[in-house]
Parts: sequence; structure tokens; C-alpha cells
Amino acid sequence: MTDTINPEQHPTERKFLFLLGSSRTGGNTEKLARKAAAQLPAGVEQQWLRLRDIPLPDFDDLRHTGDRTRPLPTGDEKLLLDATLEATDLVIASPLYWYTVSADTKVYLDYWAGWLHLREQVRFKERMAGKKLWGITVISDEDPANADPLLGTLRLTADYMGMEWAGGLVGHGNRPDDIDADTATLTAAKTFFGA
Repeated sequence: MTDTINPEQHPTERKFLFLLGSSRTGGNTEKLARKAAAQLPAGVEQQWLRLRDIPLPDFDDLRHTGDRTRPLPTGDEKLLLDATLEATDLVIASPLYWYTVSADTKVYLDYWAGWLHLREQVRFKERMAGKKLWGITVISDEDPANADPLLGTLRLTADYMGMEWAGGLVGHGNRPDDIDADTATLTAAKTFFGA
């Protein structure tokens, strides 16, 4: 079939995909993610995608409609699908918005449901199994437990997909650059990826 996406095997070398879910460029969550990523070994490939710059339309759930046929992804959707499948490690870097991931992050994750239904062409769930999923967020509240719903969303996503939930890094900050004063989290960022 000529329009089938090539289901390559998982690469043996690690490739990190950083998905930035903030509506603000260079915000506290992104800064924290970049601090953690700076500790990765030089040979580890990194790809950074700002979800705001790769807009996806609202997800259309076709599971219970008469025609459940979903076209193969094109454009921005294909870019995100390919990057997701090529990575060994996915890092969701989303600020805490109303106790969960940002709207752009949620739309991206909603598309996973559609990719799951491209079984023969993409085999999304099979190819995601064994990858690592990480979460990074900065919250304005002093209580890190308020990030539990966000981290829970990512952990449950990893569990469902057969991925490894590798953990979350939660920083504190409200105004721009506040993360620079969160010395405890910046110290934890140095070893977050186990580098």
C-alpha cells in the first residue's frame, strides 16, 4: 500500500522529543525543561517542538460514527506523528493550567486517540510501547500536590500505551523567570533524566 506509513523498529539510540505546551515562549516551564535537557549527554539527539507553532484543529472523534475511516495524517499532524514515533523519550513540558495540561498539549494528546485507529497503517500503540514519557511543569501554587492531576494524566497515558512513566519534575514560579529562584528544582533538574 503506497500511502502506508513505514512502521520502523524502535531505534537503539535515545532520541528525546520535547513538546512545549505553553502559550508563552521562554516561560518558566520551558526554561526548566531546557535546564534539564542541558544535562543530557552530547550524543543524545534532541528535538524541540512548540505545539503553539504546529496548530492542530480540534480533534474529531470518529469512533462511533457511521464512517470510522480516518485519513492518514498530513501537514502538521503528520509532522507531530512522525516526531512522536521517532522518539525514544517524550517530554511533555506544559505549565499547569486549571490543574492539568495546557489546551495545546491536550489537543496533541487527543490526536493519539485518532492515531490508535490507524492500526494497519501506523500501528501506533505497538510502536509507542516501551518508550519513556516524562512530564515537566512549573506551577504558581506552593503545594506541589496541585500538579498531581497533570502528572496523573501523563502517567495514565503512559500506562495505557504500554510506555514507561519516567516521572515528573515540578517547579515553582508565577511571574516570568521565577523558576531561576527555585534552586531545589533546578538542582533536581540536573539529574532528572538520569544523565
